[in-house]
Amino acid sequence: MKILMVNKFLYPNGGSETYIFKLGEQLVKEGHEVQYFGMEHEGRVVGNRVESYTSKMDFHTGKLQKLLYPFKLIYSTEARKKIRLVLDDFAPDVVHLNNINFQITPSIIYEIRSYEKKRKKQIKIVFTAHDYQWVCPNHMMMIPSTGELCFACQGGKFGACSKNRCIHNSRVKSMLGTIEAQYYKWRKTYDMVDVIICPSEFMKKQLDTNPLLAKKTVMMHNFLPTTEQDNADELHADLPEKYVLYFGRFSEEKGVKTLLEVCRNLPDIPFVFAGTGPLEEEVSKLSNIRNMGFVRGKALQNLIAGAEFSLYPSEWYENCPFSVMETQLYGTPMIASNLGGTPELLQDGMTGELFEAGNGKLLQEKITKLWTSPELCRKYKENCKDIKFDTIEEYCDKIVRKVYT
Repeated sequence: MKILMVNKFLYPNGGSETYIFKLGEQLVKEGHEVQYFGMEHEGRVVGNRVESYTSKMDFHTGKLQKLLYPFKLIYSTEARKKIRLVLDDFAPDVVHLNNINFQITPSIIYEIRSYEKKRKKQIKIVFTAHDYQWVCPNHMMMIPSTGELCFACQGGKFGACSKNRCIHNSRVKSMLGTIEAQYYKWRKTYDMVDVIICPSEFMKKQLDTNPLLAKKTVMMHNFLPTTEQDNADELHADLPEKYVLYFGRFSEEKGVKTLLEVCRNLPDIPFVFAGTGPLEEEVSKLSNIRNMGFVRGKALQNLIAGAEFSLYPSEWYENCPFSVMETQLYGTPMIASNLGGTPELLQDGMTGELFEAGNGKLLQEKITKLWTSPELCRKYKENCKDIKFDTIEEYCDKIVRKVYT
């Protein structure tokens, strides 16, 4: 089987890239042909035979041609032309879409269907929903300026995005996001997709509010992260003998601001933070936090496995976070917020504990409880050994049997 994997970023950037790289690798191991289409970038690590990609775009910097900027973000004739070259050469049986909005745009869906008619070759279009983009123009179901969780766009009423400046707190960008959402709703573009994979029941519930999407959604939790190691150095840091770990992005939506206040209130507990982000300076200021910076591979595995427990205080609707799965995989309990798909992954009272997102007082109580109850931590650690998620092999088998065919 020939699979064309489509994602706007073709270099390591986040969870969706981890997903396409690992799934692509496994598909190749099982004898399938896999090529990739997305945006050109100096860090690109996968590609296609004809070396056809869209031009590099950065929605955050504003360094785009001013006149073409709005049109490229909503509908990309370039993306259609570039993917056409790949389709003509590769002739895929399946096109697996991932994050495509803005840099690639859903316009490529029309090109795939046009190619299908021209070549009289049936193509299965699959989409994995890594975020809420198809029901929320800013993809987070949150008003960034206030941090307020939001369902205003449910049912296709996208005007709230412009009203609340939901995209980068910019009136212009938010209006473009609203126009894009309304345009593809009006054209019923997403109805041309055959299957939508939702990595959590929560995600499925949100997408099912759109009647066009509801008949296409299937829920499949992400595969368990691999235990294979990359070439990263092992961790040789002078760490506390006993510590509490946070790893991930240092940002407000990840709950780090709330967590920092809790850390200030618990000066006798040593915390280790691993990651980067806009709150990095604040993280480094606290004397009871050891900031390790960005850590990966075996070094990260060792850091997770060595912690008493890990924290995941996210304050937005996470989908199916690899971090929650990874922590339990390495036998470490977790205290996590109760939003989005996280409660589907963490067994409350068995492999860790959930708390109300944004409730610093409750988070502080949970941390103190586990820190002063080594027997409870040992119980949770033992229970982590029984945690069950799909391996990449099992996930790939399900994809091929139940989704691609």
